[in-house]
Amino acid sequence: MKPKVAFICVHNSCRSQMAEAIGRLYGSEVFDSYSAGTEIKSGINKDAVRVIKKLYGIDMGKTQHVKLIDDLPEIDIVIKMGCNAACPFLMSKYEEDWGFEDPTGKSDEKFIKTAKIIEKRVKNLIKEIRNKAQSII
Repeated sequence: MKPKVAFICVHNSCRSQMAEAIGRLYGSEVFDSYSAGTEIKSGINKDAVRVIKKLYGIDMGKTQHVKLIDDLPEIDIVIKMGCNAACPFLMSKYEEDWGFEDPTGKSDEKFIKTAKIIEKRVKNLIKEIRNKAQSII
């Protein structure tokens, strides 16, 4: 059975949504990808939707929606996206904090940089899960 990975942030509107989409794109054979927050906004950040569509051909506006952490199934791996002390807590077997700065309100270059770093981290996570790293699962 594949582990369930949750990318979490406070609002579940930008970084965590980007990570869920990239996780599904590259990691779907290795893990199930989710995202959620503790205080959801009305929708996914429009700049994040546009940049992810441009870079990866994924329309998050059609394939994803904002969710609360209470809406998630039991999670194996939690990835905090960088919300510091305000970051939600979610029970899991393993947790990391990727510590991303929120690109909201910034240039497309910031969104692209964030997406590319998320992609690199997701690919590393895939390798760790495939290698069955004891600290991961």
